[in-house]
Amino acid sequence: MRAVIQRVTQASVTVEGSKVSEINNGLLILLGIEENDSQEDINWLSAKITKLRIFNDENGVMNKSLIAINGDAIVVSQFTLFAATKKGSRPSYMRSAKPEISNPLYQKFITQFEQDLGKKVGTGVFGADMKVQLLNDGPVTIIIDTKNKE
Repeated sequence: MRAVIQRVTQASVTVEGSKVSEINNGLLILLGIEENDSQEDINWLSAKITKLRIFNDENGVMNKSLIAINGDAIVVSQFTLFAATKKGSRPSYMRSAKPEISNPLYQKFITQFEQDLGKKVGTGVFGADMKVQLLNDGPVTIIIDTKNKE
């Protein structure tokens, strides 16, 4: 599982002209899923993201987590995070899990993340053409891969 985490002051997801999710202070999480991802990846990644200390404290130091600031989140499935670009100019998405595997894992991640965060989160629409808008705060953007634990 691979996640691109962006600290935002605003983020939203629109599908076919309708806004399906919108947050203010929090995280926009783009989530890529591989065929061999499991509940172990979900548990580790969810705990890591909710406790990641990337929000400023009263001294302007990144020392607070999403939980600590009672921030919001949007989780968007993004199969292109596993694009292979080694050969040619057209990316290959062979490492990305097929929808019948990735959609259930995406849903399980959302459930686990909400449990770890202690509240509901926004989402995209799996498989849809989405328009994602964000105002990156910092900018702070972090990439986490469960296979590398980094």
